[in-house]
Amino acid sequence: MTPLLGLLMILLALMGAPLFTVIAASAMFGFYLSGIDLSVVIIEFFRIAEMPVLLAIPLFTFAGYLLSESQAPQRLVRLTQSLLGWLPGGLAIVGLIACALFTAFTGASGVTIVALGALLYPALKQSGYSDAFSLGLVTTSGSLGLLFAPALPLILYAVIAQQLGLGQDITVNAMFLAGILPGLLMLFMLTVWSIWSNRTQPLTPFSWSSTRTALIESIWEIPLPLVVLGGVYSGFFAISEAAAVTAGYTLLVEVAIRREITLQRLPAVMRESMVLVGGILLILGVSLASTNYLIDAQVPAKLFEWIRELVSGKYAFLVLLNLFLLLLGTMLDIFSAIVLMVPLLLPVAIGYGIDPLHLGIIFLANMQIGYFTPPVGMNLFIASYRFGKPITQLYRATLAWFLILLAAVLIITYWPWLSLGLARSA
Repeated sequence: MTPLLGLLMILLALMGAPLFTVIAASAMFGFYLSGIDLSVVIIEFFRIAEMPVLLAIPLFTFAGYLLSESQAPQRLVRLTQSLLGWLPGGLAIVGLIACALFTAFTGASGVTIVALGALLYPALKQSGYSDAFSLGLVTTSGSLGLLFAPALPLILYAVIAQQLGLGQDITVNAMFLAGILPGLLMLFMLTVWSIWSNRTQPLTPFSWSSTRTALIESIWEIPLPLVVLGGVYSGFFAISEAAAVTAGYTLLVEVAIRREITLQRLPAVMRESMVLVGGILLILGVSLASTNYLIDAQVPAKLFEWIRELVSGKYAFLVLLNLFLLLLGTMLDIFSAIVLMVPLLLPVAIGYGIDPLHLGIIFLANMQIGYFTPPVGMNLFIASYRFGKPITQLYRATLAWFLILLAAVLIITYWPWLSLGLARSA
C-alpha cells in the first residue's frame, strides 16, 4: 500500500467517514493505481452471495434479537440462580454464565449489558454484593461469550481467513471448537475470583421446588443450545443449517408458543436485526475487495519482512500483538477490527509459525477485554450510561476483572494447545 493510500484512509477516518467508505476508497484507489478495472469491487460483493456460511450471520443475529426482546434473559437468570445459588458467590456465577450464553447468541456485548444488566445489577446489590463488584461483573461479563459458538465474530474470522487462500484449514467448525477451552478458562478464572471475593456472603439453600419451577419455565429455551451446538459439533448440522434451526425454533417459541413478541412487534425486531447484518455484510464486501488488493500488492509479505527486521522471535511478536490488539479493542468494534486487521496480521503470524486458529482466538480474546480497557473501552461507556455511574467509578470497578482476564489472555497466547487441542484433533 502506497503511503498516499495509507494517508487517504487516515484522513477519511479522522473526518468521520463511515468505515465501509474508508475501506472501499482504499481498495478502489489501490486498484486504480494498479491499472485494474474497478468492477473487481462489485465482483467481490457477488462473491458474498456464493458463500453458504454467510447465511449463518443474518439467521443467528435474528435469533439473538428475538431472545433479547423476549423474557428469555429473565428465565435464564432464574434457572441458573436456582441451580447455583447455594454456592458462595452463586449469584455472581449465575451472572457470568448467563451473560456468556446470551452474548454467544447475540454476538454483541453491549446488548448483553443493556438486556441482562438491568436484571443482574439490582439482584446483586439486593443480595449483599458490593457496588464495585456488581458493576465490575455486569460491565466485563457482557463480552465473555464472544469465544463460544455461535458468536458472530468466530464466523466472521473464519470467513475472512478462508478468503486469504493461505492453504490452512480455517473452518467455522474449527473456530467454534478452538474457542471452547479458552472461553471456559476465562469463565473459570472469573468464577474463582467471584467465589473468593464473596466467600462471606450468605448462601441461598438449594430448593428442589424452585429448581423444578425454573426448569419448567425454561422448558422451551433449554433445548436450544443443546440441539444447535450438539448438532454442529457432531457434524449433524452444517453451520448454515444450525443457524436456520436456531432462527426457526426461536421464532416458533417466542412468537407462536410463548407469544412474548407480538406479530405487530415482529417486523420491528426483524428490521433492527437486519440493520446490524446489513452493516456487517457491507463492510465485509468492501473488505474482501481491499484484501484482494493487499494480496496483489504483496502488502502482507512486505509487512512481514519489515516486522521481521524489528522482531526476531515468535514470542516477542506475540507480546507486541497483544498490546496492539488491546489498544485496537478500545477503538474499534470487533467486526470492524476483524475485517480491517485479519488480512494484514494473519499472513504475518503464519510467517512466525503461529497457527491461524490460535491467532483467531488470541485476536478475539484481546478484543473481548479491549471492550472495557480504560480509558475508552466501549462497554465502560455503555455501563456508565445504563447504570448512571461516573466513568471513573467504572474504571475502578473493572480493574480486578481486567487483570484476571488479561492473565487469561496471556495463558491463551502462550499455551497454543488450549486453542488447538480440540480443533486440530477433531
